Amino acid sequence: MSTQVAREQDIKRGWFVVDLEEVVLGRAATEIARVLRGKHKPIYTPSVDTGDFVIVLNAGKVKLTGNKLADKKYYRHSGYPGGIREISAEKLLAKKPEMVLQSAVKGMLPKNKLGRKMFKKLKVYAGGEHPHAAQQPKEMKI
Repeated sequence: MSTQVAREQDIKRGWFVVDLEEVVLGRAATEIARVLRGKHKPIYTPSVDTGDFVIVLNAGKVKLTGNKLADKKYYRHSGYPGGIREISAEKLLAKKPEMVLQSAVKGMLPKNKLGRKMFKKLKVYAGGEHPHAAQQPKEMKI
């Protein structure tokens, strides 16, 4: 018996839609990262992007447990000395709710070219509408 290695032409990409209203951020991010990587498929190969597209709705209504709304900080740097900026999870959810989920999922993907390719298949929207109806996405429960 030999191990099957997925090839690019063998991969069939699907589309999934997830509604994150009142769903815990970390629980949602792990499931989304699993689908983006393709670990839910029997054809999964670590060195090949076998994952599916994921559309996330209501990212602004995601739940954070404990005191994370006040205590969790997100950092970015301008590249200049002293150019570090920080923002709390509460303010980031109010300002750019998509960034909270994108940051969580990106941290769970590989840190290389393959991970960046997988991350491009994630489509996050703060509200309940999306422009991907033509792809006929399937409902994914978390």
